[in-house]
Amino acid sequence: MKRSLSFLMCIMLIGSMSMSLFAAGTNEQVASGPKVINVWSFTDEVPKMLENYKALHPDFDYEIKSTIIATTDGAYQPALDQALMSGGSNAPDIYCAESAFVLKYTQGDAAQYAAPYKDLGIDVDNLLKKADIAQYTVDIGTNGKGQLVGLGYQATGGAFIYRRSIAKQVWGTDDPAVIKTKVGPGWDKFYKAAADLKAKGFGIVSGDGDIWHAIEGSSEKGWIVDGKLYIDPAREAFLDQSMMLMKNGYHNDTRDWTDAWFGDMKDANPQKIFGFFGPAWLINYVMAGNSGGSAPGEGTYGDWAVCEPPVGFFWGGTWVLANKDSKIKDAVGDIIEWITLDSSKTGLQYFWANGTLNGPGGTKDTVASGTVMKMSDGKLPFLGGQNMFDVFVPAGAFATGKNKNQYDETINMYWRDQVREYTAGNKTRSQAIAEFKQQVLDNLDIASK
Repeated sequence: MKRSLSFLMCIMLIGSMSMSLFAAGTNEQVASGPKVINVWSFTDEVPKMLENYKALHPDFDYEIKSTIIATTDGAYQPALDQALMSGGSNAPDIYCAESAFVLKYTQGDAAQYAAPYKDLGIDVDNLLKKADIAQYTVDIGTNGKGQLVGLGYQATGGAFIYRRSIAKQVWGTDDPAVIKTKVGPGWDKFYKAAADLKAKGFGIVSGDGDIWHAIEGSSEKGWIVDGKLYIDPAREAFLDQSMMLMKNGYHNDTRDWTDAWFGDMKDANPQKIFGFFGPAWLINYVMAGNSGGSAPGEGTYGDWAVCEPPVGFFWGGTWVLANKDSKIKDAVGDIIEWITLDSSKTGLQYFWANGTLNGPGGTKDTVASGTVMKMSDGKLPFLGGQNMFDVFVPAGAFATGKNKNQYDETINMYWRDQVREYTAGNKTRSQAIAEFKQQVLDNLDIASK
């Protein structure tokens, strides 16, 4: 009997050892399998950055698997939400969110998926200070527990972008140091400038959307306060400012992103327009291509300059986040640090600021790091050789991210539509406000205060 038991125990021990060896072999195969980082974005901008990172770091042996879904028709967010919820090997390790909906992923309904940067091995406090990151980007990228979970690489603080030749005709100079005192600080000076320009036959902006981004971005409070719809006095005043522009002919009554709006960038409409509000991306990727030329002297190309706006604001931007359930946090942390917080001359932002990411001669752009911009060359032929960083570095400091919420994109659309109905004479001021509140209640289930 004892011999039988001994024999049985030997068989069991051999079986157990075999299973252990098999399991070890299986784990080794998994460990030696392909190393993949899943990246989700709504453009190819960040995925291309990662390919540059690989080229600059030959020892980085991960494959970059990119999923790019445009925000057109609202397709990106539902797909991203499902991928984050489902998890697994195909879940995003890194994902991107633009300013219109980033708060959903940093502070809102999908904030639970984002990993704190510190959990990725990033020395957050030290690098934020060293890189001189604009506070508005930090505020937006910080979750409800005070943890930084997202940052951008672009600076999108806004400036006033104006025509040099028109400034000379009206005020005898195109010097940004002088023009900033004509258009601000404050809206009273801006409308005094509008009257001066109108007296000479010019409009100050193309449409009311041009001032909206500045008004929205500079308001003290956002649309939602204590769970209720709130109309900040500065945002309510947009009704009156828009009407002032309309009644006095201070604009061409265009709507942003329409042909007429683009036309005002190259004097295609009867009334020439003095300026636009926007960050550097508006200059590089919208205005330059719609100026009617590609070199100074062609169209309006080279006849522009930037100065401080009447109020501080930002417009746009992309924030980079990491999945808290990613199994490769160290590698993800290395990449995100290189994109968002590396202020050295080998970091993404130095290449981005100087237009050298893909070799010399690329597009220079403003970046999140003030440190990088201060040591970079921001001179643009489109701006008559002006160094745009002289204006955009302080512009980031003037902006705030504390008046935003995850429903901004939808609520802004409702508000702007009602304001245009009012200025067109189709509704009274009180009707426009009442119908705006009803739209928000009906579609978002948010009652007004």
